[in-house]
Amino acid sequence: ALVYGLGALKNVGVEAMGLIANGRGDQPFKTVFDFARRVDLKRVGKRPLEMLARAGAFDQLDRNRHRVFDSLDDLVAYSAAVHEQRNSSQVSLFGEAGEDLPEPRLSPVPNWLPAVQLAEEFKAIGFYLSGHPLDDYMSSLKRSGVITLDQLSEKAKDGPLVAKLAGIVAGRQERKSARGNRFAFVQLSDTTGAFEATMFSDTLEASREHLEAGSKIVLSVEATMEADQLKLLARSVQPIDAAVAQAGGAGLRIYLDTPLAIEPVATVLREAARATQRGAKGPISFCLLDDSLPGEVDMELGQEFPVTPQIKGALKSLEGVLMVEDL
Repeated sequence: ALVYGLGALKNVGVEAMGLIANGRGDQPFKTVFDFARRVDLKRVGKRPLEMLARAGAFDQLDRNRHRVFDSLDDLVAYSAAVHEQRNSSQVSLFGEAGEDLPEPRLSPVPNWLPAVQLAEEFKAIGFYLSGHPLDDYMSSLKRSGVITLDQLSEKAKDGPLVAKLAGIVAGRQERKSARGNRFAFVQLSDTTGAFEATMFSDTLEASREHLEAGSKIVLSVEATMEADQLKLLARSVQPIDAAVAQAGGAGLRIYLDTPLAIEPVATVLREAARATQRGAKGPISFCLLDDSLPGEVDMELGQEFPVTPQIKGALKSLEGVLMVEDL
């Protein structure tokens, strides 16, 4: 199990978590409304609740983080009304004070796309916890020869080499050499860890526009191992979407736990086909896993659709979609 103290989330703190832990006691919360009734959310504060929603603390109550985040004003108001009535010693004819108040309607918004959800998670935790923004890119990048940091570290033990790495830019520090040439240390991360690459002036000037924080890039690097420490010198940089386009297309297999998810999936694919006139396409297949079926049901659409990491991410965010894998 992965255990993370929620009091360590940004803008949450131990005091807010103490209120929540006291309200929970020995009985886990059942729904977000149960949570609002048992914890005075006004005392907790909206800012800590926003960070908890971003981090996924409510996933067991509602996996749609966007819906919870967007409904916090109504949940705080509902919680305040319940606790105000409870503290006023009013007794309801229908049960405990405050229990008869109508539950608010949660905001009818779709869940965040995976890339957005990870960005929100990063705001609360300070690092990516449930995944990495490059996850949906890796199968395409692998076809174009991109390897991970872990793989490169192993290869570099056998001697210097040139390789391609993908990464998200976390920051950069520029310096001037004794001769007045600018160079930079660029901090990045991929799905296996964080790393730093040095860029000399020619590479830096040619790629500066792609080095803003949050940019997804592919680097060609010279890698050497010095005293068990990996040293990387960047030779060239390109945007990750350009590298994915060069890799060509592959199909998708979409796992669904309800036939009701077919129409939302079809909508995403139709919109992608209209919006993407060029680019790689691939076959799409479904695997239905609904309990009402005698077993797994496989369906081939018999038609190719645009396949990109963005489309894959949009499909994964739909309710009823269990998994999306490359064919």
